Parts: sequence; structure tokens; C-alpha cells
Amino acid sequence: MSMVEGIGFISLIIRLGLIAMVVYGFILSVKLAKRGIKALDIYIYEKTNNKS
Repeated sequence: MSMVEGIGFISLIIRLGLIAMVVYGFILSVKLAKRGIKALDIYIYEKTNNKS
């Protein structure tokens, strides 16, 4: 394997790793958003029911 092929292979591995991290980060962001929306719904429900 020549030097250029080795650098290309390492570059490919780095790119795949970065893509995997972006996808994982997106999944975590969606989970966090869902949890935040649920907490906001609970907060609004408690505030509206305590007034009556």
C-alpha cells in the first residue's frame, strides 16, 4: 500500500466517524426536544389547573 492510499483510507475512516457523530448528535437532540416538550406540557397543565 502506497502512502497516498494509506492517507485516503485514514481520511475515509475519519469522514465515516464524523458522519456517525453527526447522526448520533441529531438523535440526541431529537430526544432532548421531545423531553423538553413533554416537560413544557406538564408545566402548562399544572399552571392551568391550579387557577380554577
